[in-house]
Amino acid sequence: MSGPRLRDIGQKQGATPAQLRDLPLGEQRLHADEEMARVLKMAPLQMASDPSSGVITFWRHDPLHDVVKPMVDHVIMAFPAEPVRFERRDGKAFLNGMTRPGTVTVIPAGSSSRWDIYQPLSVVHLYLPQTTLERVAQEAGAAAPGDLVERTAHPDPITARLLLSAADALEGCAALDSLFRHQLSDLLATRLLAAYAGSPATFLPIMGGLSPKVLARDIERLRSDSDADVSLAALAADAGLSRFHFCRAFKESTGLSPHAWLRQNRLEQAMNMLRDTQVSVVSVAAALGYSTQTAFAAAFRKLTGETPSDWRRRIS
Repeated sequence: MSGPRLRDIGQKQGATPAQLRDLPLGEQRLHADEEMARVLKMAPLQMASDPSSGVITFWRHDPLHDVVKPMVDHVIMAFPAEPVRFERRDGKAFLNGMTRPGTVTVIPAGSSSRWDIYQPLSVVHLYLPQTTLERVAQEAGAAAPGDLVERTAHPDPITARLLLSAADALEGCAALDSLFRHQLSDLLATRLLAAYAGSPATFLPIMGGLSPKVLARDIERLRSDSDADVSLAALAADAGLSRFHFCRAFKESTGLSPHAWLRQNRLEQAMNMLRDTQVSVVSVAAALGYSTQTAFAAAFRKLTGETPSDWRRRIS
């Protein structure tokens, strides 16, 4: 990864999003992926970025003793592994404790603090733009989000489980991975609005599923073998709905989220192709959009408990 670059106008501590445009050049802030790369002096082990959703990263970094400067994005962290001792100082407060599975840390955009982390740490980060929070709130019919509440190693197994699932579900298939990230980021934004936005958002109940015509059109798009756009934005636009309402309506109609439906459909396609022993496993992987045979085999095994080759031998 190259060194940090200044990309957009940043956030001053205490500034509202509307005030960010007026910050002088000297007070601009880095995006969270750039600031974390600067502080940790390394690149993440995994990174997935999307302008409409934010950035998800997985790190295994060394002990840290540095100041994290104010960032443009909100940062949410979850911890998959062993407890690690930390201290955090922000000029107003001093916190010390242990990172643990089932806890989250929330660093609101514009916040700055010194961190002392005394052992190597495994951590998954979400870097969420304020615009994503505002979009999800608007789509859900909730009030405009207030400032996020800062939390450090705060017990929240729901948010932690959602975020940690990102490290497991990047399967090496661009369409599946992108759809998953979109869903996950919107789910996490919904959770943050409800639990950490100062004035908790209240979301309206689901009001029915998709019409048969709209559902058929979106299913046809998802099943397409062409380069059709199967992003959450495209699917929602087909339905004439926001991303937030489309996901809820699709699940009401099918029992599955769009990502889970597409993953199941790709599995069925894989099984049909594997029945033809003249077709190589690597050809099946390529036809279904996987970047490598290894990525396809790992995804197939996750759903079936068998590798594609073992499954083919068993049913032959």
